Amino acid sequence: MKNDRKIANTNLMLYFLGRMVSDTGTSVQMVIMPLYIIDAGGSAATVGLFSFLYLMPALLVYPFAGVFGDRLNRKKIMVVTDLSSAVVILGLAFGAYTNRMNLTLLLAVQIIVSLLYGLFDPATKGMLPQLVAKEELTRANSNLATLRIFANLLGPVIGTLLYASRGITVVLFINGISFLLSGISEMLIRYKHVKQESAKGLSGFAADLSEGIRVILANKVIGKLCVFLLAISALIQPVYSVVLPLFFRIRLEYSDAQYGYLQMVIIMGALLGSILMGLLFGKEKNEAKPLLVGCSLLLCTMLVFSILLFPYSLALIGNGTVLYFALLIVVFCLLTAAIMFINVPINTYIQRATPNEYMSRVFSIVGMITKGGSPLGALIYGIVLSGIEMYWAVLSATLLIMLISIKFFTSFSKIHDL
Repeated sequence: MKNDRKIANTNLMLYFLGRMVSDTGTSVQMVIMPLYIIDAGGSAATVGLFSFLYLMPALLVYPFAGVFGDRLNRKKIMVVTDLSSAVVILGLAFGAYTNRMNLTLLLAVQIIVSLLYGLFDPATKGMLPQLVAKEELTRANSNLATLRIFANLLGPVIGTLLYASRGITVVLFINGISFLLSGISEMLIRYKHVKQESAKGLSGFAADLSEGIRVILANKVIGKLCVFLLAISALIQPVYSVVLPLFFRIRLEYSDAQYGYLQMVIIMGALLGSILMGLLFGKEKNEAKPLLVGCSLLLCTMLVFSILLFPYSLALIGNGTVLYFALLIVVFCLLTAAIMFINVPINTYIQRATPNEYMSRVFSIVGMITKGGSPLGALIYGIVLSGIEMYWAVLSATLLIMLISIKFFTSFSKIHDL
């Protein structure tokens, strides 16, 4: 019994190590790429295209990756995709070293890496529930989120220092090595694949994908969670990517350095949320409790932010003052923490409620739905903000989230297994 527990702990540590190392390398590269593209003569449109290619190919391959993740050995998928990413990125590093890298090659490599990530992600999410007991899933998800946030904190610091002193070649080399180390770490995980019976050919593939969709539709809780996550992604994520940059640049009298400090606070808020989630609800079997805390905190912080956007608030507190900036720091720190209190229990519930043979398919579909909400929301915010004032748009979004949250929790009032 003790030996089994030791193996389980070792497997989990190797899993965490692989994710953190590759996430750090990716963060190092991604924070530098916009700067490199501009330095290499690229335009704002090229930067936007690179950001688009970072996510969209992965979303397109998600449904197929889910089928592969349930049919094939998840550990092998993780190892092969990580090692393939290492080869591709190290090849790009060699191109940079020999002065053969150009923006077209960079964008092509980004498509390949995004596709590989799309194959990797559903497999790794499907594998985690097989490495820990169900009662430990909340703590495991919280710990994983904490490590990934640490990686996102380290990445910008390491990346900017390396790019300024050593150039793009070293940045790419570090990222390639991180994927290589991640793949080696995953090789050491003791994992037994249970082969699933499935029909061959395109018809069998379509049938497997349809089964994943049916699992989500058959479980009303998972279906509603998907809709709720889609709403949160569409209404909240653009606050970070659209509203905050516009507000900072157009209305506020703060420096770019202070904007950078606020971005660091946002990451720290996610770190705070993941740590508190593990400490307060690490052994909680009822995911509704942290979810209720997260939704309540999210609504409060969004309401305060919408009030801070009003011209009267700016005039009263003072534009460019330390007090106003401190209020923004508190609001965005707590807002990001609230999102962690929502994401972790939802992921945990889906992992607990989904049979192992459907795990990757379910997470690939859930991921495609929820992550697709962010660009959709950004597009809607962009259109809305061209017609109405920013404070009315954010206040309207807050009220809409409130209605969605009330409807969401009301529908679960008679469900005792959430």
